[in-house]
Amino acid sequence: MNRALKGLLLNRANFALTRCDRGSQFDHLDEFFRRVAPVSTEHPLIRIGNANDGGYLVPDDLDGIRSCYSPGVSNMVDFEMALTRRGINCQLADYSVAAPPCNDPLIHFEKRYLGCVNDATHMRLADWVARTADPLDTELLLQMDIEGGEYDVLIDSPIDLLARFRIVVIEFHSLEALFTPLGFRLINSVLAKLLSTFRLVHIHPNNCFEWQWYGPYRVPTVMEFTFHRADRISTTRPTRHFPHQLDGTNVPAKPDFSLPHCWYSAG
Repeated sequence: MNRALKGLLLNRANFALTRCDRGSQFDHLDEFFRRVAPVSTEHPLIRIGNANDGGYLVPDDLDGIRSCYSPGVSNMVDFEMALTRRGINCQLADYSVAAPPCNDPLIHFEKRYLGCVNDATHMRLADWVARTADPLDTELLLQMDIEGGEYDVLIDSPIDLLARFRIVVIEFHSLEALFTPLGFRLINSVLAKLLSTFRLVHIHPNNCFEWQWYGPYRVPTVMEFTFHRADRISTTRPTRHFPHQLDGTNVPAKPDFSLPHCWYSAG
């Protein structure tokens, strides 16, 4: 996330001062949590990657997916290596490392951050996909963990581009900003954009970070969201039980916590 936006969203010293009027904000948050409540579908969830950090739950609907786009590499590629064993090409990008910690012919790497401009250190998702994907391929997979930059990327990306991805897994950061006027508008807009084409099928809190209370709402700072494109789904029902049996603690040495009730009770 760029420094100016991060400052607006995360300046703890001004956090309480920027909160909305409680009455109106509770109304907005009630509607938000109703909209984002996860659903179960005819596609059971499976775990791709390891049992802790680096593994994600996705719908069992990977047949026909030939390419995964995975910005944010660092030193872990368990998710991507699990996909290559299924014959899926993985496009990786991260300016902070010289190369991924693996050697696989199905792994392709670019030393760039993903963002909303093309420059010496950044590239746009639209341009990355245009250069590397078959233009007729509408069955891609996106897994994005870019430390807050996901908001810039998703705002910048046209909905017809996002709709080319069958499955989207995103680690959303700074979610406590939902309790600020600017943060609420940003996060709500980004999720509304995704939910116009996808169904939210899983949420998992990352226990690396803390959570924040605001009235009756509890929001973990960082959570993993899994989306499945709506045209791949025939039936849905509210998901009422968390954690999922395949969920794993991101950091085993730290206490874990389940998805707070407000995220799924209104569905």
